[in-house]
Amino acid sequence: MNNYYIYILSNKNRTTFYIGVTHHLTKRIVDHTNNQGSVFTKKYQLTDLVYYEEFLDINQAILREKQLKNWKRKWKIDLIRTINPNLETLEII
Repeated sequence: MNNYYIYILSNKNRTTFYIGVTHHLTKRIVDHTNNQGSVFTKKYQLTDLVYYEEFLDINQAILREKQLKNWKRKWKIDLIRTINPNLETLEII
């Protein structure tokens, strides 16, 4: 069974956030860390994983990504804090 993920990246000062969707979370985060992600993440040095959700259906993951991209900044931070109260960089297992 395939798993899909939406994820939120930030920079070290937590001033900018990026929301993406992927099939392989670990590989995608490594890509961003090595500046092989999007131009936006490279420009703003967004390499720290601060939040993610897992889905079994790619369409549900894409819908969630689009939903979160339309949220206000405060809503996104509040969401991140539900699982990551201190906005720390998450480790991927």
